Formats: sequence, structure tokens, C-alpha cells
Amino acid sequence: MIYSFQGHIPVVHPSSFVHPLAAVTGNVIIGKDCYIGPGAAIRGDWGEIVLEDGVNVQENCTVHMFPGKSIRLKSGAHVGHGAVIHGANLGANCLIGMNSVIMDDAQIGDECIVGAMSFVKAESSFEARSLIVGNPAKKIKEVSDEMIAWKTAGTRLYQQLPADCHQSLKEVEPLTELPENRPEQKDFYQTLKSYQRDHG
Repeated sequence: MIYSFQGHIPVVHPSSFVHPLAAVTGNVIIGKDCYIGPGAAIRGDWGEIVLEDGVNVQENCTVHMFPGKSIRLKSGAHVGHGAVIHGANLGANCLIGMNSVIMDDAQIGDECIVGAMSFVKAESSFEARSLIVGNPAKKIKEVSDEMIAWKTAGTRLYQQLPADCHQSLKEVEPLTELPENRPEQKDFYQTLKSYQRDHG
């Protein structure tokens, strides 16, 4: 669902994937290898929204702002399920946890991790590699090399997902019973705790 608004037509690189149940409106620029999940709303009706290469905005996320603002999600930014980005700028290779809210004019530095369900107040600013949690959100420590390696590996999966969707995602009628040859799915990613256990 791609909509023009007051003469602005979204620009989406062909390597990116915008799910048909997402809504992208107006002055939005989406770079290479980005994934936009179903239910996501990226509203460039009142200002410009730029997603640099390799960004993912997952299911049921909202990206919007007050009139006259422009915001940027830098390369590799990872926006988890249900998060709201309202007028905030996200640094490169950062992680915004599920159901977090990042408010107007907040600045999230490169390689920051925002914990799930955190509330980042308007005009907050966090330096690179901050681990940010809570309501209101505060920096509790530095993001370790191990944590950012885990995050980066997870984001690579989402950077591969657009190509996988272009290749294999299609609308179908559901089966009425399990087939004998139902394909198995691989276990190819770990939680942070299991990653730390194996790499510690």
C-alpha cells in the first residue's frame, strides 16, 4: 500500500521489500535491502522520512513526526515489532526493542540498544553504544562488542529477508490438513543469552 500525498511519491529501492499490508505514504525514501513488515505505517505526509540501506521496520510499527520535521533512520537500524518512532533520528546499526516509543527530536546514537517497552522522552540524546531501558528510558551501561555482534547478526537476517520475500512470498489459500512432506525450518539464530553462553 504505497500512497502519494500532496505531490510526494515514496521512493523504494527495488531490492527492498514493503509488505502489501504495510502503508507507506508521501515523502518517504527507502534505500537498499530494507524490510517493511505487515501492519507497519511510515507516514511522510508532514515531513521527510529517510530509511538508509539495510533498515528494517517490523510488524505494526509506526514512523511519523510533527509537521515540518525530517527524520532519518541510518543504515542497519533495526525497529522491533510494535515500536513507535515519532520525530526521532536513529543511528546506524541501532536496535529499538519491541513496543518501545521514541519521541520527538530524540537522538539515538550509532549502535545503541533500546530495551523492549522503553519510553524515550522527547529531545533525549544518547551517545553511541548506549544500552537504554526503562520509562523514562536511561542509559544503564555501554553496549559490549558481544552484544553488538549479536544485534548485527540479527539485522543481517532482516537484510536477507527482502530477497527471500521477493523470491518466495505469495498469497495462497490455506491447506485443510498437514501434508506429509511439510518442510522443516532451520534453527539459525540464537537469543542473546544463548549467544553469550556459546561465545563467552
